[in-house]
Amino acid sequence: QVQLVEHGGRLVQTGGSLRLSCTASGNTISTYTMAWFRQAPGKEREFVGLSMKSAGITVYADPVKGRFAISRDNAKNTVYLQMDSLKPEDTAVYYCAADRTWRDGKADYNYWGQGTQVTVSS
Repeated sequence: QVQLVEHGGRLVQTGGSLRLSCTASGNTISTYTMAWFRQAPGKEREFVGLSMKSAGITVYADPVKGRFAISRDNAKNTVYLQMDSLKPEDTAVYYCAADRTWRDGKADYNYWGQGTQVTVSS
């Protein structure tokens, strides 16, 4: 099992940048695919991106391609979501997730953080 805690969400202006972090405990992230999802009010939780345990393999959802980047620091047992050129439609609660999968569906992940709120003002 692995426990996940996200940090870094806050209010930011359109066009700004933000870096979220997700720190794991209980197990090492090097053996997991680490993913980010987000959920806006009244909407389903949606996939943002993932970093496979194999180094260098990342996958992103179309709305964030070219703006968001996931990185991981296995020594710190932490994964990051760098978000640039933020838009109001990026406003959501962002969740970190982990599992031994290569898929991008929320049902494929058994381990979740509590979420961190990101609000992008127009």
